[in-house]
Amino acid sequence: MEKLNFRNRRRKNAYIIDERLSQRAVSLANYMIENKSTVRQAAKVFGVSKSTVHKDLTERLENLDSSLAGQRHIRGGMATKEKYAHMHM
Repeated sequence: MEKLNFRNRRRKNAYIIDERLSQRAVSLANYMIENKSTVRQAAKVFGVSKSTVHKDLTERLENLDSSLAGQRHIRGGMATKEKYAHMHM
């Protein structure tokens, strides 16, 4: 009987974690679009790594909200382009 309860608890915890990751992915996308921020800036605000931001936007968001996923490349490499433009002046 205890194993069944343990399994149910694990499933519930997995669902809660999955829900949090889904919410974070949508929040990250909205933040980046509204603030025109870079991956690095969003990672700093949300307290996660750049890799986590990339994973949330490329893998999780695709399955959650395709309209947001389509907008994630709005800035593209603009920050990098601007950085190198200033370096070569």
